[in-house]
Amino acid sequence: MRLTVLGGGGFRVPLVYRALAGAGGAGGTGEAGGTDVSEVVLYDTDARRLRVVAAVLASMPLPDGPGPAVRLTGDLDDALRGADFVFSAIRVGGTAGRVRDERIPLAEGVLGQETVGAGGVLYGLRTLPVALRIAERVRAVAPSAWVINFTNPAGMVTEAMSRVLGPRVIGICDSPVGLVRRAARAARADPDAPGFTYDYLGLNHLGWLRRMSATPDGPDLLPGLLADPEALGGFEEGRLFGPTWLSALGSLPNEYLHYYYFAREALEAVRSAAATRGEFLDGRQEAFLAAADGTPGSAYALWEAARREREETYMAENRAATGGWERDPHDLDGGGYDRVALALMRAVARDERTTLVLNVPGGGTVPLLDADAVVEVPCSVGAFGARPLPVAPPDEHQAGLMLALKAVERAAIEAATTGSRTAALRALAVHPLVDSAAVADRILTAAGW
Repeated sequence: MRLTVLGGGGFRVPLVYRALAGAGGAGGTGEAGGTDVSEVVLYDTDARRLRVVAAVLASMPLPDGPGPAVRLTGDLDDALRGADFVFSAIRVGGTAGRVRDERIPLAEGVLGQETVGAGGVLYGLRTLPVALRIAERVRAVAPSAWVINFTNPAGMVTEAMSRVLGPRVIGICDSPVGLVRRAARAARADPDAPGFTYDYLGLNHLGWLRRMSATPDGPDLLPGLLADPEALGGFEEGRLFGPTWLSALGSLPNEYLHYYYFAREALEAVRSAAATRGEFLDGRQEAFLAAADGTPGSAYALWEAARREREETYMAENRAATGGWERDPHDLDGGGYDRVALALMRAVARDERTTLVLNVPGGGTVPLLDADAVVEVPCSVGAFGARPLPVAPPDEHQAGLMLALKAVERAAIEAATTGSRTAALRALAVHPLVDSAAVADRILTAAGW
């Protein structure tokens, strides 16, 4: 099979390749990670990034033998032609665009973050037109390919692309699976056991783990976990939200909900930091690219050091807002996108049925949203693609936030497809983390709308 990676010069690409080669703990077998991929085509608009990633792959130690053949291209149609799977992992505007998405809202006293709040809306407005053009080229050049969308804001982008590609585009995120695994370990359950079950519901970067059990008919382990401060202190979300709030909430939220539940503290931590996350990554990435391009034989070692630093500093401001603490070593080993993507690809390619939390049209799974609305829920996956599984309905609080954010996503998609400034203003102004329509208007003007 042929796998095409759009955004092939991206920093996470070596994680995917290592998983394909059967290394890195992704459950591979030594034969392209159990996926039968014989060729990986890397597409990017930045020739230097492609060159550096190719050098990382060439110098990467692969204990299970060589990985799939790699081909580089700067031509989109050439990259897509003949692809069986397409990973879309683009960053429109690069890290410089992310810096602007963060700084423009912060200047107005509201959160600037890559996928949450005004920064997420700005990123979506810039990204959606490009994602839609990619979807159109996939439909024209590789209509039988499955598109696995990594591109953020993942829910918004997946919903826009699904209007062109239908069920052949599936959005992924590693946050839900990470939450489930950490919570299961804290409750002394095995998340890999055949009978382990859980209930998760939301939109991308806005979801809640609401039940988990060691067996399908077993007792719910979540109430006991939420009532155990010591156990909650042993994993990220427990420390991030704290036992008092988690007990009141009655569920375990996705880590990104920290921006909503502790909005003042999160905003103050971001504003008081020496640099935004985008500025930090922009500087580190440029240093990595320059060093690796100058010494390609050391590219893998340089990449691995940079990867560890990125993982260790992930959501550092949020941790600072809750007293400051180091990430658990379990959360530093190989990211997570690679494992989710490879599990999804194996299930579809080999019809190996599995269950994964994915971003797909709900099809009525969540009654308060129409069938075409992309939601993030457990899905049955096989050769047919991904089908959402039944979940308990959201409570009033969950429903309110989901409806508000879906309105933001839909308005942003309308703005991107029509060029409507009115729709773009609505997307910003109705976001729960933007507290003034006048502020939304000024942010939009500063962003060039």
